[in-house]
Amino acid sequence: MKALILTLTTVFVMILAQQNVSAQQAARVVHIAKLEIDPAQLGSYTAALKEHIQTAIKVEPGVLTLHAVAEKGNPAHITVFEIYADTAAYKAHLQSPHFKKYKTGTKDMVKSLELIDVTPIVLGAKEKL
Repeated sequence: MKALILTLTTVFVMILAQQNVSAQQAARVVHIAKLEIDPAQLGSYTAALKEHIQTAIKVEPGVLTLHAVAEKGNPAHITVFEIYADTAAYKAHLQSPHFKKYKTGTKDMVKSLELIDVTPIVLGAKEKL
């Protein structure tokens, strides 16, 4: 009987843990930002983006993921994949000094920006990049 109770308790704890993970994932704010950068300013933009991402990841606990990639055939087309812990973390990120510095410093470099809100289906990572 004790073994059955222990087994049921373990299963119950595992179900609660999974529900907690699902609730946490549901609270995430996930965006894809598609940018077109002035090719003449691509080096300066890339440096500003790198500084911004490194700072945000280092100092903001609610910034979970910021990945930036450029199209191979058109490096001025950049896509940023963003994951924030929740809406409060995203709002705090927008008010952070390093984000404001990035936005004002790159405003004349960005030819277009499309911010797409997405719903995560499966998020997986093998290792930290």
